[in-house]
Amino acid sequence: MSLTNFERMLHLASDIFDSKNDSTQLDVNEKIMKRLQRLHPATLSEYDDGKGPVAWILLIPTSLDLMNRFINKKITENELLDLTKPDSTYEAIYLCSAMVLEEYRRKGIAKKLTLDAIESIRKKHPIKSLFVWPFTAEGNAGADAIAKITGLPLLKRKD
Repeated sequence: MSLTNFERMLHLASDIFDSKNDSTQLDVNEKIMKRLQRLHPATLSEYDDGKGPVAWILLIPTSLDLMNRFINKKITENELLDLTKPDSTYEAIYLCSAMVLEEYRRKGIAKKLTLDAIESIRKKHPIKSLFVWPFTAEGNAGADAIAKITGLPLLKRKD
């Protein structure tokens, strides 16, 4: 029996991030999704090929202060979300995750979803910086490309 796109996306997330075994990382569930949506509707995006999702992105708009605290390992990913309040002015965007099923990679899907989401957030917020905690070489390269296209500086958290 073959897995649905949705099931494959869940496996991909588990393989890359292992958030079930790392309490500092976001373990995205219905409660987290609702909190993200209260920050901004563009925090979560997906591309569906008609048979279910083949790409997911997750962004967290926040303050420069919280960005710097996260980059410098003073707060965790969970704390970043907890400390970011709805109805605030956001100056930074955390490029939290972008996942694409293997056969859909290298088609620009994640890049388009991310750029569209950043543009939507920038309509109401004075975004001055992007930041990322890269888990893969592809994620690192993708974040670099997004920063170059948007003209925003990119800070990286290192392990």
